[in-house]
Amino acid sequence: MDINQEDTSDLLKELSLQDFLDVGLNQVAYIRRLETLETQEGNSYAVYAADGSQISLMDSYETAVDAIRINDLFPVTLH
Repeated sequence: MDINQEDTSDLLKELSLQDFLDVGLNQVAYIRRLETLETQEGNSYAVYAADGSQISLMDSYETAVDAIRINDLFPVTLH
């Protein structure tokens, strides 16, 4: 199916706010390093869904990536 620029524009105009919020929801998860208190060692890494809701908190970046991949999502790092 060939979709030209005009067809794409028409399709985008039909998307609701909720449609935009749901983009990537079942494909992408974001990882963000959290600052820890001086009394704690190491860093924590928060995992967020594409809509910005926090899914979990991990002790290491590698664990966060593994958890995301196990759930068939694509990990993306937030800076």
